[in-house]
Amino acid sequence: MRRESFCRELLRVMERKDHWAWPAFTSGMVPEKRLHIHFEQEYATYVRDFPMMVGWAYVQCPVAEVRRALAENLYEEETGGLAAGRPHPELFLEYPRGLGMKLSRFQKVKLMPAAKAYRAFLDAAIQRRGWEIAAAIVTIFIEGTKDDRAAVGSAAPKTTTPSLKDHPLVKHYGLRLEHLALTKAHREVEGDHRATAWKTILDHVPAEKRKSVVANMERALTYWLRYRDEVAAACGIGRGPDGRPRLITGFKS
Repeated sequence: MRRESFCRELLRVMERKDHWAWPAFTSGMVPEKRLHIHFEQEYATYVRDFPMMVGWAYVQCPVAEVRRALAENLYEEETGGLAAGRPHPELFLEYPRGLGMKLSRFQKVKLMPAAKAYRAFLDAAIQRRGWEIAAAIVTIFIEGTKDDRAAVGSAAPKTTTPSLKDHPLVKHYGLRLEHLALTKAHREVEGDHRATAWKTILDHVPAEKRKSVVANMERALTYWLRYRDEVAAACGIGRGPDGRPRLITGFKS
């Protein structure tokens, strides 16, 4: 697979990392008493252990330039030493803390079936399929979004970063700005960080490994979409005839 085709196929995956129920989470539709499900499943599925996932990619990689990029990523995720000031998993917990949720719940999260399957896929892909797949899953799929095309220098329009006061958790659930520490940290580092991630993968994954990387990215997307379907249903969100999210009739928060 040629580099251009590799880039195009990876972008096709990422542009489909866009779940139908997400507007419910950004518009205040999700009942406040059910938001904890979203945060708990995200935390236990990948947030809590993300520094270790980056570490798995690092220790397998023989390419010094790639290792350096992964090491920088690992250092920030594990310590917050470059931007956040605190480990990113700790900063994530500021969201539920600010919403008045019991943080003790996050010490013993039980993954739902699709979340458990997604996590099992991540562990296998990151730990047992080579550094190329590990690095792509960690730095492109998990950290990336449907808007990643902008990170590879395409003509995609740049999106305007909204004010923190317009953050959905602030607007719809009353979260105070001081609990958006992780959002602030991501905004400080994400521009260059995303570009570095894409350049690293596109420049250093050998041609003979690219097809396998794309296949595993496709599988990651499949597991992720099922996982997000499950979270949406648990939060009382269904899909209407028009494909848009709606609050499930008769759902009790």
